[in-house]
Amino acid sequence: MSTSPIVITAALTGPIAMKADNPALPITPEEFAIAAEQCYKAGAAIVHLHIRDEKGAPTVNPKRVKECLDAIHARVPEVLTQLSTGGFDPYEERAKIVEVRPRMASLNPCTMSFGMGEFRNPPKEMRKLAARMRELGVKPELEIYDYGHLGVCLSLLKEGLLAEPLQFSIVLGVPGGAAATPQNLVNMVATLPTGATWQVVAVGRLNLELTTIAVAMGGNARTGLEDTLYLRKGVLADNASLVARLVQVCKGLERPIATPAEAAKLLHLPELKEA
Repeated sequence: MSTSPIVITAALTGPIAMKADNPALPITPEEFAIAAEQCYKAGAAIVHLHIRDEKGAPTVNPKRVKECLDAIHARVPEVLTQLSTGGFDPYEERAKIVEVRPRMASLNPCTMSFGMGEFRNPPKEMRKLAARMRELGVKPELEIYDYGHLGVCLSLLKEGLLAEPLQFSIVLGVPGGAAATPQNLVNMVATLPTGATWQVVAVGRLNLELTTIAVAMGGNARTGLEDTLYLRKGVLADNASLVARLVQVCKGLERPIATPAEAAKLLHLPELKEA
């Protein structure tokens, strides 16, 4: 069992659930900032962000993105922020998010079915985004939803669009991707390149079980309202309570919690280039 420091990420809100599903979902820049501070105090080193507009709908508007980032950094400057380039907006609009120059952002290598929708990541445009992220010094977190997605990431590495060490999120439990099973997690981790860092993102009711297995395996860990809206059956969660629960799991498995500064080193985050 690993006893190395663990990087905890809080995914504050995804692109699907709304306040009607869970009132604790942050919408405004102030709400994002408060949630980020609470998660940082609970033990999260990183907050992963899908931004919302004034009405609560997902948005990739650069002005709104910057407003939320500025609010978070003003309230809790220690925490690391990670933007998502995922979602269901047009790809060209999602790709513009990296122009605000976060230290890291997600990169999704493949188009796939996503429940009853389609998650589009066209190969040509995705490669342009990977190249732009490398040019800006934005660390990509590679989100792989199935076995074949890793092969595409390794192709990007060979093409010079990614730099080692690679950083992965293994996303399990999305209808259209690999199921959230221990066997899938073990098999996918076994195929990762040497030196890569990784975390599991287990969607829905299996979030706690799969994340606990990942912690025991030596991976990093993510939780938050993007991944599960409930603390337990019938009990709605908030982001900080999910982080606090995950911290207790890590302590029980004797994994020390990484600070944001330690997380930046563990994830090999580059210093951002000047605009």
